[in-house]
Amino acid sequence: MTTADASARVAWAEDAPAIAAVQVRAWRASYADLLPAEVLAALDADQIAEGWRHALGRPQDARNRVLVALERNLVTGFLVTGPSSDPDSDPVATGELADLTVDPPKRGAGHGSRLLQAAADTLVADRFTHAVTWLPAADDALRAFLTSAGWAPDGAHRTLDLMGDGTTTVKQVRLHTALVDP
Repeated sequence: MTTADASARVAWAEDAPAIAAVQVRAWRASYADLLPAEVLAALDADQIAEGWRHALGRPQDARNRVLVALERNLVTGFLVTGPSSDPDSDPVATGELADLTVDPPKRGAGHGSRLLQAAADTLVADRFTHAVTWLPAADDALRAFLTSAGWAPDGAHRTLDLMGDGTTTVKQVRLHTALVDP
């Protein structure tokens, strides 16, 4: 693959079905040990695509962005940015990387790195000076990827209740990075 065959850009509403398909494949691979099998089997790419279409067409904030990684014209991953929603963050200065997902068969081909660089450029263009992201505490691969790109833990942690009934929880840690030199 040559570099001309791979890129990252802002997502369009027409990308919604491809984003949803990547999300379903990634969730089934990444959360197989965390979520009940029936929950993963019930993921509906068409329903998820409708949610993406709505989010892409009517973002809650002008700084909410969805970026896609492409291999030729195939969506291979996506990333969501916007103002940080953390109560201890300044939403004017601190952006958030809310989701970074690469299609499992396409991992290791540079798509995540392209998305991360495009996200940094986008966050800077939106005048954020810092960024945060939350990731599962046990996701060593994602943590290693982000720390190799200059992200670091800031000591914050939380537990999410994925099913709403306390049966399936995930511990998360927050990483942060400076987007501009002080």
